[in-house]
Amino acid sequence: MAQAWKCSGLRWSADGPVLVWDGGRRSALTWGKRVAFGVAEGGVRTCVGARGHGCPVRAAVPGRSTGARCEECARLDRAHSVAADSLADDPRPYRVYLAWFGPGLLKVGITGEERGSARLLEQGAVCFTWLGTGPLMAARRTEELLRAALGVPDRIPYTAKRAVRAALPETEAERTAEIAELHACAVRLGGWPESLEPAPCQPVDHAGVFGLAGLPAATGEVSELVAGGAVSGRLVAAAGPDLHVLTEGGGTVVLDTRLMTGWELVPAGSEQVTVPIRQFKAPPGVQSGLF
Repeated sequence: MAQAWKCSGLRWSADGPVLVWDGGRRSALTWGKRVAFGVAEGGVRTCVGARGHGCPVRAAVPGRSTGARCEECARLDRAHSVAADSLADDPRPYRVYLAWFGPGLLKVGITGEERGSARLLEQGAVCFTWLGTGPLMAARRTEELLRAALGVPDRIPYTAKRAVRAALPETEAERTAEIAELHACAVRLGGWPESLEPAPCQPVDHAGVFGLAGLPAATGEVSELVAGGAVSGRLVAAAGPDLHVLTEGGGTVVLDTRLMTGWELVPAGSEQVTVPIRQFKAPPGVQSGLF
């Protein structure tokens, strides 16, 4: 029987995307590399636990869940997150950022200063700029100020991000124009917390890091993994948790690597994609919306 591995998720390093496996093994992902794996026959997807601890009951979780956690572990994981506002006395500095995912798709968010731009890579932000740095609650108040005064959301659905990824403006200047305009509007607002130090607009473009130049429009997405199924193809781009894989049949499908966690994975026994695929309704190149 082939050795089985469990994936811990996709991470972004200085050299690009890396798949991390339980036990610490890493698989660097480069454009053109074959991505191929199968799901063990008879396998069941189990909860990945919370905060570095395994699920005490090894609960089964749905194949379509991107979190791969049971209700109790999901609750524990969120209770200790910045998003839950349960760390109000956190002494570490935080950064407020503006992120752009495509025309009209901008958001405001916060991340720990020590994380650098990792959070932006993990979200698949095509461009971003810092807005300011300060204590957690000052960063949170600034985030809320932009939402209230300028209507800037703090979340962009992945469906919307994927819908425009293959049809982005060609030049960096075009891609960063909206984020520069939003930064200018934000700094003109009154009511900024005094403890937040403003940052100049210095947009960072990730289009090259993600391999988006000339990206073919995807024809579908992996909706879930299933026992005995397989995924196989050549990697053409990656953004956030998503891998864009060119299959043997010539179509490109999007694999959200968060769907891989919780499964026992084995070497692929097929060159085909034999897991459920949700076909996109719009023809390639006319992506008015995916899923």
